[in-house]
Parts: sequence; structure tokens; C-alpha cells
Amino acid sequence: MAAGDGTAAAASLKGLKVAEARPMTGYSRDRFPHWKKAGSNCDVRDTVLARDGKNIKLDGCNVTGGSWHSVYDGADTTDPLKVDIDHMVPLAAAWRSGADSWTDDKRSEFANDLTRPQLFAVSASSNRSKGDQDPSTWKPPSRDFWCTYAVDWITVKTYWKLTVTSAEKAALTDMLESCV
Repeated sequence: MAAGDGTAAAASLKGLKVAEARPMTGYSRDRFPHWKKAGSNCDVRDTVLARDGKNIKLDGCNVTGGSWHSVYDGADTTDPLKVDIDHMVPLAAAWRSGADSWTDDKRSEFANDLTRPQLFAVSASSNRSKGDQDPSTWKPPSRDFWCTYAVDWITVKTYWKLTVTSAEKAALTDMLESCV
């Protein structure tokens, strides 16, 4: 990651509104309909698996094989069932930072966003370790990915006009220092 990416992300981070986390009242993953149909592929999950993998094998439009490298923890796998598709900004984190006021259609757009750096094929263990945490409580085990992670998190939060907590902003600021 180039230093300029960190500089631009730091400027974007300054523009994000700092607010307390909103309550989880009414939250459900079902309020973020995801893995919808995407182009000629089966769904968004298959699209991300094919995009992020190598030597992809298909059965129709379903990804049945290939190899994946998890940027969070460096784990490699050839079993698509051991790969999770992570939402960079988790659905519950989005809810706590403003998505609670969106329509379900807008939440679906967020959950299926293939344009921003929102969806990544990662090891199931790293995705489950992350859960719905923000960077103040979880960072990728691979420090080599911290710059990209922070830049991507800020990009998603900025585009979707979501807030950050003070602790989240401080953690992102620290992570951006790895952008050299």
C-alpha cells in the first residue's frame, strides 16, 4: 500500500462524523438481504469466491474448487466451504453506525456491495474471530494487511456515510501509520 493511500484515507477519516454506537434494537442479519443474484454468476458469494481465488473450478455458476489466500491471517485453502465472505464493515457494525435508519433495500445494497472494498474471501476462522467488531476491538492478525484494512474500512464508511466511534477512529488512525 502506498503512503499516499494512507494520507488520502486519513483525510477521509477526519471527515467522518464521530458518534456513539447506536443501539442494536431491531437488528437482524435478515434486515441486510445478502448474496443476491449478481450478473452471470449465481450470487454475490460466488462472485467474490471467483474474484478472490485462483484456478477456480465451476459447476454451472457455482464455485466448487480453487485456491484462496486469506489476507487477514495468511491462511491458504483449496476448499470453498472453508472460505467465508467477510463484510469489511460488518452488518451489525453498520447498524450501530447509521444503517439502522436505512431501508432494507439500501441495507441489501450495502451487504452486496461489489464496487467498494466491502467483500473479501477470507478464512472462516479469521472471519468468525472478527465477528461484528470494529478496528478498536479487532485487527487482522497479519499486520502486513493493516494499512489496506484501515483504508478499505474508511472507504466503505465514507461512501455509505456511516459514523465512527472515538475508539474506532483512534484505532484506524494508528493502523494508518502502517501505510509506508
